[in-house]
This record gives sequence, structure tokens and C-alpha cells, in this order.
Amino acid sequence: MSKNLTTKILEAHLVDGSLVPGTEIAIRIDHTLLQDATGTMAMLEFIAMQLPRVKVDLAAQYIDHNLLQTDYKNADDHAFLTSAAMRFGVHLSKPGNGVSHQVHLERFGVPGLTLLGADSHSPTAAGVSVLAIGAGGLDVALAMAGHPFNLPCPKVMGIKLIGKLPDWVSGKDVILEMLRRHTVSGGVGKVIEYYGPGVASLSATDRATIGNMGAELGATSSIFPSDERTRQFLVSQGRGDGWRQLAADEGAAYDEYDEIDLSALEPLIACPSSPDNVVPVSEVAGTKVDQVIVGSSVNSSYRDLMTVCRIMEGSRVASGVHFHVNPGSRQVLENVAQDGGVLMLLMAGVSIHQSGCLGCIGMGQAPGTDQVSLRTFPRNFPGRSGTKGDKVYLCSPETAAASGIYGVITDPRDLGKIKSYPAVQNPETYLLDDSGIIPPLEDGSAVEIKTGPNIVPFPDFEPLPDALQAEVVIRLGDNVTTDHIMPAGNKVLPLRSNIPAISEHVFEQVDAEFPARAKAAGNGIVVAGENYGQGSSREHAAIAPRYLGIRAKIVKSFARIHKANLVNFGILPLIFKNPADMELFDQGVQVSFPDVRRLVENGASEIPVLVNGREITTLLEVSDRQRQELIAGGTLNFVKTSQH
Repeated sequence: MSKNLTTKILEAHLVDGSLVPGTEIAIRIDHTLLQDATGTMAMLEFIAMQLPRVKVDLAAQYIDHNLLQTDYKNADDHAFLTSAAMRFGVHLSKPGNGVSHQVHLERFGVPGLTLLGADSHSPTAAGVSVLAIGAGGLDVALAMAGHPFNLPCPKVMGIKLIGKLPDWVSGKDVILEMLRRHTVSGGVGKVIEYYGPGVASLSATDRATIGNMGAELGATSSIFPSDERTRQFLVSQGRGDGWRQLAADEGAAYDEYDEIDLSALEPLIACPSSPDNVVPVSEVAGTKVDQVIVGSSVNSSYRDLMTVCRIMEGSRVASGVHFHVNPGSRQVLENVAQDGGVLMLLMAGVSIHQSGCLGCIGMGQAPGTDQVSLRTFPRNFPGRSGTKGDKVYLCSPETAAASGIYGVITDPRDLGKIKSYPAVQNPETYLLDDSGIIPPLEDGSAVEIKTGPNIVPFPDFEPLPDALQAEVVIRLGDNVTTDHIMPAGNKVLPLRSNIPAISEHVFEQVDAEFPARAKAAGNGIVVAGENYGQGSSREHAAIAPRYLGIRAKIVKSFARIHKANLVNFGILPLIFKNPADMELFDQGVQVSFPDVRRLVENGASEIPVLVNGREITTLLEVSDRQRQELIAGGTLNFVKTSQH
């Protein structure tokens, strides 16, 4: 029987279960990825397992998010992560070496492997045919400890690509077209697999862009075949011996299907404030622009940056526009510099920053009040930039450069009247420099782990009680993101290793009184609509509410990673059987869950909830393993109990 590529990789890594969509499977993980915003807590969780060394083939820790050192906190966290990496056998990418996804693509990714990353944009590795999945830090810590990764078996959405991109249109426009068609929830429970004759026209870094923003579709992962373009990229990185050809079988079936004619695409842009609010650039052309930023976890490759360099060459940034470039890695910057690109940017009036996530995670580069910011980033959720009421648009490097020159949103095809399209290709051989990566020690047992005053031990959580009385602490609508639940930015991110402190910021942008109400309630619940918890993989959006006393979340539907994180920390992820029942759950209402522990333990899929004298039914759609974790009060409690 013909098989698609996703099925082949999953079969090769299957530890438990059957590849039936929706049922739980367990897969072996080859690589793990941590970054510093998620890594501090994940490393504390790994330390709690009391193992001498990681048991995964390759573990990597990147320092790429918390790069602003406004006080001791981030520097202390970096010292902690460095010492923990040396102690436990983890590769460490130093501050300024680059964004985790770009560096892993360049230096570690190998076709056909699995990667579990504590960052939702881990599927950037699709650029070299790695099946990469974003997850909460605890799931990654468990994989580092040698445990398989459990997840609902995904459906596979096949996207046939035909044709070739026209000038001034790039990989960013492909994924924006996907978001225009399928929305931020269109990929939930699915792997997006690209195939067809058009794939060969896309470079590894084009594919990485598309894979990265598959996370904005809500997809479990994205994957491309490993072909000649993949081989070229690995050879250019001095890693050609890791290449192997991988593709779907001829006539392979898919659970869902779509087709994109690359030659018919035009420049697209996502308007404020959602990645799926996509229109042709021509529809919003002429809108005044105040800020342009190129580069983050996406669109920060050599090809992306050198394209901007060539477009800007001989031109100047428009007066009143602040134009920033964030290289994806030190390697990218060194190669752009070698080819004269740095001088082109400087002469055009562009500011060049260190390699890192920076403004994408709200770590600096915030726009001013009512200013329009054009970014090649993956997300434009409200307030994520650090500015309340922000007006952030997402676009390609070509559109960003054109708009930076003219000072208004500009269809880059208009540049064709004065410039020829640069058609930049990735180098045949990259200038390589791994001095920013510290390899693991053969024996790190003598390394002392450094912990500063901001690194607080993981809190203890109580098991699920026999019955639960709780208060509705907040009621929300659809598409609530993890940025809404647990904000990023330079004020909050440094508190990732301090749960008591970071919990004071839960729902800060939505309702600043939430932490106080949650603590006063004793036991609380959160009520919301569709696609609750979309966006970042940050497990703090589950840990911090749990610390405040949230014991259940009742919604119309969950995003995959957030639902898994809720289970990991003992919060019941319940779904309204009748969505209209949500109207009964006003803020402040008292609710009860009678006999809830026995129901969870006995495998009940329907959990009754009493509210205002009425009994309504909620659904608990979790595996037997997850039920045991919920009863224990969280996965760490369950793992500790199982080990003794």
C-alpha cells in the first residue's frame, strides 16, 4: 500500500499505538530542542527526575529569547542553563549565536528524524525533512530522559504544489496563502505534508519558512520531502553525509487535500491582529509605515536577508521609518557580511541587531502608540509586540524592503519598475563557524549547577480531589492565545524560572485582576470558546494558572499543545458537550464537580458539572495515561510515583 511521508516517519519511530487519527500514539524522539524562555523550567523538571545524563541522541539548548540583560535575572538563567547543559550532556548555543530553529536547521537537522522542541515553531526543521513537533517543556524534559512522546495520532493534509513562484513572491507568501485558506485552526490535529512538482523549486530555507508558520495553522507539524534541494543545503553546510532521499510513495493517500499553483500567487500580507487575516498586499498598499523588521525565527536565513540587502542597495530607508534586521544566526550574518550585504544595509540606513528572537517575543523593538509595524515574523497577536493596541502586519522580506523604501505598504512588484528582482540563492558552500556552540562534555558529573536567586524550585501540586468546588474566575471568547494567558516581553520573560513571580502576570493584558481573584477563589476555573490556547508552546500558560488555583478549563475546543500542557500540570481540560451551555458560566458563578476523581479514574468521557442548580455535561477527551496524570495532580507527580 502506498504511504505518505508522514506515515513513513511515524511508523519508523512508533513505540506504542496504531496510526489511527485521533488515537494516542507514542513515538521515539531523536533530537530535543530547548530555548532559554522555556528551557529554564524544562531543565528544572529534568533535574527533578534525578538522572545523570540525557538519554536522547542529541539534545540542544539555545539561548535566543531572553537576550536583554536589564538586571541579573537573564544572566543568571543563562549561567544556570550553561552549567546544566554541561552537566547533563546537552549542546549549548550561546547568546548571539542564533535563533534555535535556524541554527538547528543549519547544524543538526537530518532527514527522517524526529525532533521535539519546547517551542511551537520547531517545525522549521521541515526545511531538511525533519518531523519536528512543538510541545511543552515537561514533555521535552521527559524525552530528554528517554521517554517516548505521547500525542494524538494526526491526520495528514496533503498540499500538492505545482508551478514556480514568480518574481517578488517568496515562501512567506505560500504559508500566508495557506493561512488565508485554512485559518489559524485549520491545521489542528494534522501534519501538513507538501509534495508535487512545485516542491523542487523551493529551497531548504523557503521550506523552513513554510514549516515554521505551519504552527500558525495549529498544525502538529509540517514536512517536505528530502530531495536534491535538501542535499544541496546539507552539502553547503558540510553535512552532506547525513542526506538521504525521502518522499511519499507514488499515489499515496491523504486524509485531506489541497493544491497550490505557485505561479498564481501574489504578494500577501496578514493584517492586525491575527496571522490568518490575510489579504493581497495591493489591497492595503499606501498605508503609512512607521517600523519595518526583517528576521526572527522565520525569514532570517541568508536568502531572506541577502534579498533585502540587494533590494536596499542604492536606496535609502524612507524618512520616518525605523528599519531593523535581526539575522537568524551568526552564520547568516557572517555569510551576508562576506558577500557585502552588511554595508548595503548600513548605507541604506538599516539597523542591524544581534541574532535572536528580539521583537518577535516582545524583547525590545516595540512600536510606538498607533504606529504601523511591518514584520516578517510568524505572529501578530494583539499586544505581543509589547505595545497595547499595536498594529502589526506580517509580510515577506520583499514586501518589507519595498515598504521600507517608500514609507508606505508597497506591493514589491512595483519595485520592478526601478530594479530587477535579485533572485538570491543560498550559497553553494557556507562560511562555517561553530564557535558559538559548546559541545557536551564526555563526563559532566563534576560540573556544579549554578542557580541564582531568581531560580525557584518547581512548586508542589496536590492530586485531584474526590470532588471539586470552584469559581468561574474568567470567561473569554474564541482564539485565546497563550500570549493572552501568559504574556511575553522583557518584563515577564525573565521570570520563567520563578513560578510565584510570573503567576502575577497571568491574563495581564486581558484582566489585570485575574491573579488576585484566582487566589481568593481557592479553586478556580476558566471558561472560553473555540481554539483555546493557540500559539506558543509556553507551558507557563498552564503552570502559572495552576499555581493560582485553577483546577479546570472548560472550553468549546483546545489547541493541541496547550491541552497537553494542562494535563501535565493537573488542570482538567474539559469541552462543552453543548456549546450553548457556556452562557451559564458567568464570572463569579460557583460550580461543582461531584465525584470527579472516581469518574476520571474509571475512564468516564462525560464529566457532569453543577452550575446554578443545573447539571450540564462536559467531555474529557484524554488517554488512559493522561487520566492517571490528572489524578496524580500532574505528570511530574505521576512520573515520581511510577519510579518508586
